[in-house]
Amino acid sequence: MLTRLRIQNYALIRELDVDLRPGFSIITGETGAGKSILLGALSLILGQRADSSVLKDKSVKCVVEAVFRVDGLGLEELFSLNDIDYDHFAIFRREINPAGKSRAFINDSPVMLKTMQDIGIHLIDIHSQNQNLELNSQLFQMMVVDICAGNQGLLSTYKDTYKDYRKIISNLNEAELLAEKSRADLDYFQFQFDQLHKAALSENEQELLEKELELLTHAEEIKSGLSNVSELLNGENISALIQLKTSIGLITKLNSFLPDAAGLSQRLESLYLDLKDIAQDAASITEKVEYDPERISFINERLDLIYSLQQKHHVKTVDELIELRNSLEAKIIAVSSNEEEILHLTKLVEQKKREVEDLAVLLSAQRKIIAKDIESRVIRQLLLLGMPNSKFKVDISPLQVAGSNGMDVVSFLFTANKNGVLCEISKVASGGEMSRVMLAIKALISKSKALPTIIFDEIDAGVSGEIAERMGIILKEISADMQVINITHLPQIAAKGDHHYLVYKQDSESETTTHLKLLSKPERIEELAKMLSGENITAAAILNAEELLK
Repeated sequence: MLTRLRIQNYALIRELDVDLRPGFSIITGETGAGKSILLGALSLILGQRADSSVLKDKSVKCVVEAVFRVDGLGLEELFSLNDIDYDHFAIFRREINPAGKSRAFINDSPVMLKTMQDIGIHLIDIHSQNQNLELNSQLFQMMVVDICAGNQGLLSTYKDTYKDYRKIISNLNEAELLAEKSRADLDYFQFQFDQLHKAALSENEQELLEKELELLTHAEEIKSGLSNVSELLNGENISALIQLKTSIGLITKLNSFLPDAAGLSQRLESLYLDLKDIAQDAASITEKVEYDPERISFINERLDLIYSLQQKHHVKTVDELIELRNSLEAKIIAVSSNEEEILHLTKLVEQKKREVEDLAVLLSAQRKIIAKDIESRVIRQLLLLGMPNSKFKVDISPLQVAGSNGMDVVSFLFTANKNGVLCEISKVASGGEMSRVMLAIKALISKSKALPTIIFDEIDAGVSGEIAERMGIILKEISADMQVINITHLPQIAAKGDHHYLVYKQDSESETTTHLKLLSKPERIEELAKMLSGENITAAAILNAEELLK
């Protein structure tokens, strides 16, 4: 329940700090005194957006703070999920600085406005006159039926299952679109892959072939050059090796009397061996190098194929062609895999669809069971509210395809007239009738919905006299299960409250400010008398006020 409200620098409020009590509280005040300002401030701590226009003093920040008692409401997990410290009391605070920047806090932890809204809906419901229009919404009507049927757990399971179902359908649609595009590209992919696969390319092939072609193209030059080298080094005529051998023999004869002869001899021996190896290698290579026109033709054809593929696919290396071939192969395999994925998703969609429909059938059954009870309870309340000829029906029609709330369309049908034809409530109910029907429904769901506080903003608009008296009784009954705060202009309803707060304006030389105070019993009698007779309070009005309070 809402235990305290503190407002600083908001609209006409400079400073307001009030404790609120359990049970049935009444707020009254003259038109324009600032009752709507209180609701505006409360809306801020429930996540409504605002800017610097709400500041009374444009140089000072606005602060709105509300304290809620939250123990026993089962909100521990919700607080934990949002990284907010949990305590028996939750302090909601909004700050708006002169630049229009807003900050939100719960238990001194900074939070997003969405978080403030998500937690706030579990704590308080503000019902304004405009919200009577919600009664025309089929979504609201569905919510009423589900609350009364206790469908919250089942509906949550259904929504999760339906969300999964829609997600799988989305995945299936994406897979089918991809498959359609891939099938269109498959022939092209396959043609390119077959061409590259048939080429049987290998790493470094181009470099090796180009080197071999260079060798074969110059085979005659190589043979001629190496033959000449071999002949010069080791020919039958005077060759370098023969001359070295002769030189070695001559120096060897000098060993006995020339100390340096041995060193020279060894160097010549080493040189002789090196030249002999070179001569043998040159001869060996000469034998291996052959001009091979067929091999040259093969290499040219192979390189032409490689160059052609590189030009076609706009690459420069064989490695890039191999990478492209592997990529095409992966795409071809993906088309096949995608067909398997489509088959799997199709089966999954059918399975999830059956789960959705089974849960929808359970929801529909629960709604139909409770519908008659809702009808009788609403009609009973409307009878108390002076509408003896009214009829109210909860019409539940099937949908062909499951939606986010099941396979039902819920419509509230209504007539206030004897022998009247039931029609959609939005088409036949007047403003006053709409207020009474809405109160009957709020009374209905207050028994089923674990909400600690509800604020009614002039739900009694358009009624008076005995009907107002009965409306006050219903509001009082609702307050047995929750904290009810009612803003009203009717003394018959105001007298039913356990606590009575007065909103009033106060003028000074420089400004007008709005204030809120809890009335004592004498003050309350005076306020009720004023509501009965106007500013000129009569003795009869005082007696009437005292009688109302009894």
